[in-house]
Amino acid sequence: MICIVSVVLLLSMIGWLSWWWNEIWYVRPLKARCSASNVKIPLGHLGFPLLGETLSFLWLFNIVSRPDDFITFKKHKYGYKEGIYRSHLYGSPSIIACSPSLCKFVLNSSDKFTQEWPTTQVLGANSVITLNEGQQHSIIKSAIVKSINQPDYLSRIVLQIQPTIVAALQLWSQMPKINAFYQVKKVTLDYTMRYIAHLEIGSSQIDAIEKLYQGIVYGFRAQPWNLPGTAYHHALKCRKEITKKLKEELEKRKQKNKDSVSGESAIISDLMDGLMQMKNNEQRHLSDEEFLANNPHVLLKLREENKAMFKEDNNESITYEDILKLKYTKKVAEETIRMANLSAFVFRKATDDIVFEGYLIPKGWSVLVWLRNLHNDPTNFEDPMSFNPDRWDTRPKQGTYHPFGGGSRSCAGSALVRVSLAIFLHHLSIGYKWKLLNPGAKVKYLSHPLPSDGLEISINKV
Repeated sequence: MICIVSVVLLLSMIGWLSWWWNEIWYVRPLKARCSASNVKIPLGHLGFPLLGETLSFLWLFNIVSRPDDFITFKKHKYGYKEGIYRSHLYGSPSIIACSPSLCKFVLNSSDKFTQEWPTTQVLGANSVITLNEGQQHSIIKSAIVKSINQPDYLSRIVLQIQPTIVAALQLWSQMPKINAFYQVKKVTLDYTMRYIAHLEIGSSQIDAIEKLYQGIVYGFRAQPWNLPGTAYHHALKCRKEITKKLKEELEKRKQKNKDSVSGESAIISDLMDGLMQMKNNEQRHLSDEEFLANNPHVLLKLREENKAMFKEDNNESITYEDILKLKYTKKVAEETIRMANLSAFVFRKATDDIVFEGYLIPKGWSVLVWLRNLHNDPTNFEDPMSFNPDRWDTRPKQGTYHPFGGGSRSCAGSALVRVSLAIFLHHLSIGYKWKLLNPGAKVKYLSHPLPSDGLEISINKV
């Protein structure tokens, strides 16, 4: 009997210590500093040692498919107005930023919050996403923006990528069903590779690159355990293979440039050529590593607008100028982007102790800017889970809409995303009808939202 009592007491002590260990280790040292300066520590709980709140996080995001409950629970327990909570995710004590004002402050304060990804090595230290703020990041991002986000370049891109999208829709209509996630991703990769590097590659090569790319996507937000069988380990291998393929193309380009007529100005025909010829302020060329159908009323309005714009000449293509005139299509695209929430949150790290509206953000802690909450909060968007393109007749409240991040770290390809989506919606709406085959399929939300069946649909010509 004594032995049983002793075991129960021991287990109780272990459980208590496990539950409070992170709070004791990370939070207790902060309390003295905060009380002396009349600053508050954000409410919340850091969970278990090492794991933090990872188990409940994964349960809600990938098992029961209720990702918004992770934040909703904190709001119910700690208060709705604060919009700032403490947690422990991805192996680090963390501050979760939910309010529009705090999200905007973090995204626009690159001097106070550095770019922080849990698995930087997967994307590479010189990736435009992970590169530290400064000259090199500015140079690379500027080159990308000039190549794919400016009106004159977008006008050319629209005509370049359109045949690939049209051909894909025709092919899908001849198949009994398609995995929309896989097929759309394959088409996007196809025209991206053709435009960025002018790689005329076959279907089998696209399939191989797509698998490598998917391995990277699954790994860059995984726990950084470099062990065989883990997503992180596999992602590192995938990145190595993709880097090898791109370096081979770079060598071909370099040899081609050497063989060109001496003194002749090289023509910058795509983004890769532009990056190869670009230099930093010290006139040093960049290294190779730095390259690397549930709303019928909506469909009816979308189809009417796009049929009015339909071009029977010029191989049925629409121009960038045409796209700018498709006002309702633009609203549909924007609502799609809002509801997709491809990045539920972005990562930063506090470079020093920072006080925001009376709350301490401790130095060295991760800051998760919870973009998904901004877009799904009914105080920001009325009836947020309803697909309503007409909500874009008015601008959203300031700081409530950040689908491409914000500040100097905002997505360099945001305009290209919107244009690509508009082209796809145009040709899909005027020429095809489709049916969702598994409307009840469960969705996993990490690393990005994805139905368990890959979104199976049947698509037919109208």
